[in-house]
Amino acid sequence: MSTSSHPTPEMRNGTGSSGSTERALFDGDTGSFPLELRQALVRLLRGPYVDGTADPALWTTILTHGVSLQQYLSEIFLLLTVDSDRKIALLTPAGVDAVHTQPIVARKPLRREETLLALRLRVLLDRHAGSGTDVGISRAGAREILAEHRRPGTVDDKRLDEQTDAALARLLNLKLILPTELAHEYRVSNALALALPFDSIEQIPAYLAALDAAAGSEPLDLDPVEPGPPEGNDDATQEIFQ
Repeated sequence: MSTSSHPTPEMRNGTGSSGSTERALFDGDTGSFPLELRQALVRLLRGPYVDGTADPALWTTILTHGVSLQQYLSEIFLLLTVDSDRKIALLTPAGVDAVHTQPIVARKPLRREETLLALRLRVLLDRHAGSGTDVGISRAGAREILAEHRRPGTVDDKRLDEQTDAALARLLNLKLILPTELAHEYRVSNALALALPFDSIEQIPAYLAALDAAAGSEPLDLDPVEPGPPEGNDDATQEIFQ
């Protein structure tokens, strides 16, 4: 009669006789990471980022085991980016020039209006840095921002409302803005600073001007890497997070 291969409570607790089964969490488990470290990996891979303020226990795990996490992530061409001041951790592609090295999960692109709104909010975030106050944006404020960047000759207010709602919904989905207790009022996440890592906010107006000046221009790359000038066409939009 065969015996069960399921790990016993002693194995899970690290008190079993075999060192290879000390951290076995399920049948066939050959991993070496403890439960909390595996959970941290899952959260990072799930994305779009980890907020250390909202989850201090997870944040401590990431800081404590950053080397081990990076060793695992390097196997799948990902880098762990940690901003200790803003308490934000996220994953970015390693940028290897070879086939089959792109992120496992395909990332959806940002449209022009989403890019414009993100850029303007990035400026607000930097202007409030160190103040200890949250940066907020309302639906009315977002609509006003997009109205300033309407394409020449565009006067369709209904279309502007739709673009505003769509842009806010996308940034909410990416957790770059966060809901508040008030309807149509949002808090700008510190993660936006890592998504748009300009050396100086003085660089941003040039990108905004390029988007406005070039009809059908492509939004810039919003990965946490040095951005290049926007170019291309409106059909191929850029990416952010996952």
